[in-house]
Amino acid sequence: MGNLKRLVTTLCCSLLLWQAPLSASNLDDITILTEGYPPYNYQGENGELQGIAVDLLVEAYKQANVDFDKSTIKLQPWPRAYRSVLQGVNIMLFSMTRTRSREKLFKWAGPISQTRVVLLAKKNSKVVISTPDDLTQYIIGGIRNDIGLLLVRELVADNGQLLTSPYASSLANMLNLGRIDLWAYEENVATHFLRREGLDPDEFEVVYTLSEAELYYAFSLDTDQQVVDGFQSVLDQFRLATKNTNTP
Repeated sequence: MGNLKRLVTTLCCSLLLWQAPLSASNLDDITILTEGYPPYNYQGENGELQGIAVDLLVEAYKQANVDFDKSTIKLQPWPRAYRSVLQGVNIMLFSMTRTRSREKLFKWAGPISQTRVVLLAKKNSKVVISTPDDLTQYIIGGIRNDIGLLLVRELVADNGQLLTSPYASSLANMLNLGRIDLWAYEENVATHFLRREGLDPDEFEVVYTLSEAELYYAFSLDTDQQVVDGFQSVLDQFRLATKNTNTP
């Protein structure tokens, strides 16, 4: 978490150097959705949303001189939020893994962070995945419309061995109890939920990497391109400032 805090601090300092070309009226029209996806976006112990993606969003609004209360961000289960941004009007959802299959479904601003989507198993289960065909031997859990399960479905047909839950905490416990053999999810987020459920992450292991990609803010296709471009400019300035800071 120390690295994440330093990253957010650097981000906030860099954004102070730039005024984002965003329209206040257009920003006010955007409905913002997220899910519990720590450490990127999640509800803290005090009930407030936090995480690097949340902090970046708040700073973007601040630099656009738009009053913004992050309590207006709606925290929803991923299947519901994903369906909303697909069907909705002026909706933004974060953090979403950008993939080829999703490319034309949304407008994008990012990246927020690197991400690795994996299959997790209990170490004592001795699961070995050498090729995608091996996946047919196991019960695999995931969240509907989450990138983990979508990637699994690209590799193998669902012959009844794929189980879904809208909640990562449920999947963590299902894996621990042996109700599923594999959990398809983002590696850092899965580790967080294992700890949250009182489980030892060292008792689990990555047995297969499904994807190495990046997290983005995803906008519904009807969103004003000026809004999307404005967010992209914020992120580009951040990357530039970070690069200059790290240059000896």
